[in-house]
Amino acid sequence: MTQTDISPEVVQQTIEFHGHSCPGLAFGIRAAELVMARFDRASDEEIVAVVETDMCAVDAIQFLTGCTFGKGNLIHLDYGKNAFTFYRRSDEKGIRIISKPNIFPRQDDELVALQKKKVKEGLIPEEQKRLKEVMAVRTKRIMGASLDELFEVKPASGPIPRKARILESVICQACGEVTMESRTRRLLGQTLCIPCFEAVEKRH
Repeated sequence: MTQTDISPEVVQQTIEFHGHSCPGLAFGIRAAELVMARFDRASDEEIVAVVETDMCAVDAIQFLTGCTFGKGNLIHLDYGKNAFTFYRRSDEKGIRIISKPNIFPRQDDELVALQKKKVKEGLIPEEQKRLKEVMAVRTKRIMGASLDELFEVKPASGPIPRKARILESVICQACGEVTMESRTRRLLGQTLCIPCFEAVEKRH
């Protein structure tokens, strides 16, 4: 049973976009539900998302809210937090959505243990089956919880990120690849892309 207002068909489309159903994706679906209830969906760039994780939830946010890397209205900050800030450009309103700590009971330690073992040494078939079962239970719990149970909502802090800019491209003088001008570096009289800059810098 789900409490989400997002239709089962759209939830399934989100799962297909991501590739599988999991607790992380469920968190993203619910966060997207919360923001769309307040700001609606971005048809272009009028809504901006700043995500502080690169986990599965971000795929749901892209698919459901219309905030995407390609349009420049999805910004990733590598903080490792299950936190998402959304801004609406028309009135400069913003909210920060944070998952509440200690949402899940201690019995979810089994999930953590199985995930750690999967990364370190792999799982036998019985353990893989059990991991899927435990993840399905957690996913169902997330989808069935109220938004108040899952998230704390605060006002966004800081200015709205500037709009994506289309800048001139230049040729890296080391690898010859086209590079956005703002992402180049100058070193030893040459204009270099970041990977070439770092490679040359290491040699000197």
